[in-house]
Amino acid sequence: MKMTPAVEKYVLHWGEMGTRWGTNRTVAQIQALLYLSPEPLHADQIVDLLSVARSNVSTSIRELQSYGLVRMTHILGDRRDYFESIHEVWDLFRVIIEQRKQRELNPTLAMLKDCVAEIDTEKETDPVTKQRIKNMLIFVESTSDWYEQISNIPTSTLTKLMALGTKITKLVKT
Repeated sequence: MKMTPAVEKYVLHWGEMGTRWGTNRTVAQIQALLYLSPEPLHADQIVDLLSVARSNVSTSIRELQSYGLVRMTHILGDRRDYFESIHEVWDLFRVIIEQRKQRELNPTLAMLKDCVAEIDTEKETDPVTKQRIKNMLIFVESTSDWYEQISNIPTSTLTKLMALGTKITKLVKT
């Protein structure tokens, strides 16, 4: 793996975006590096390419493995562990979305359901407030249901839907 200026720019930007998405910078940089790498890399290569501590690489790789974004592989005759990212963009997208749903959407959905159950028994909560909480629950449920529906759509169909863009709205007409 060679860190050309464009590769370096991509990896650094992905790390910056990772912090905005709530992920550690190094975790995001390692994922980007492994995604771009034409071959699996071992931890020492990652240390050298990113100039980060070995312990940081080990911790970050474990985190990426727990998300299902990176897997360990081996090379015949080499005792080291090698790592590679998911390389298909749509598969990568699906794993990231599923992880975010599990960590963010599902707990929010559970909390909203609890709130709606509680506010129905509260006399002191303003009716406008009650309705807004219920509206948020409906929205989050719809988002979760939508994700469940599209998560099983084949990639070829999804890419066709994306290519249609706003043309789809003409079919739906509100």
